[in-house]
Amino acid sequence: MKARHNKKRNSAFVYEALIKEATVAIMKKDTAKKEMASRLIKKHFKAGTLLRKDLDCYRSLYENQNLDILTSEKIIKEVKVQKRLIDPNGLFKQQSELIRDVNTELSPAVFNNFVPNYKALATIAQIFSNKISPKDQIMLENMIVGNMIKGAEEDKTLQIIDNVVYKTFVNKFNTKYESELLQEQKELLTRYIASFMDNALELKIYLNNEIARLKENLEGAKKVEEIKSDQVMLDKTNEVIERLNSFAKETVTEDVLMTVLRTQALVREIYNNASND
Repeated sequence: MKARHNKKRNSAFVYEALIKEATVAIMKKDTAKKEMASRLIKKHFKAGTLLRKDLDCYRSLYENQNLDILTSEKIIKEVKVQKRLIDPNGLFKQQSELIRDVNTELSPAVFNNFVPNYKALATIAQIFSNKISPKDQIMLENMIVGNMIKGAEEDKTLQIIDNVVYKTFVNKFNTKYESELLQEQKELLTRYIASFMDNALELKIYLNNEIARLKENLEGAKKVEEIKSDQVMLDKTNEVIERLNSFAKETVTEDVLMTVLRTQALVREIYNNASND
């Protein structure tokens, strides 16, 4: 029999819920809420904390994709060893402090944020439990291995939760901002919030690649008849390219972030229109 899942004690779920809270706050331009969510992420999940070690165990299993079976099984085995090395009493205390801070400094509603990979996180929590049978343990591990060897685009089953829970989460999440964002915008926002934990190293790498992609697409867009025949639009396109070039010398601020988000939408619109013509 599977152990009952307590999402508030699932370090990865709370982390992802805070990421979602900060992301929506950015889109709403709610600086105070964004700063608070960011502060809680930096405070509770900073390097060296038990919560960070616990989160890393989860992330090793739900962020790895396109692996072979042998590698996936080795990762699960090592993760279970690392998980056992975490002091459970110390972790429980840090989780309690995090739950308290979320409730008092943000809102209990944070725990109702819709996290797309909720089922995967709940499944991982089960394999860390000592209250399930060996049979269930093996079956759950097989599910996780199946998730790890599939491509991210193929993996749907572990991210689907039962209809009642799904509807509850979705109804309490601001679906306006979830539905309006492009996939590349969601990816950028998620990396931006997560960058508070690693001094923006991964964000900078990702942003450099994304800016290069956008510049390439904009250069290509200048060949689109509607743009090359309109000097104003051509000048504006060149201005955007120059602005992107300038980011190489700037730190990643919200102004930089919002400019890239708008450029992502612009590029998508240009190429969608070109495809429809």
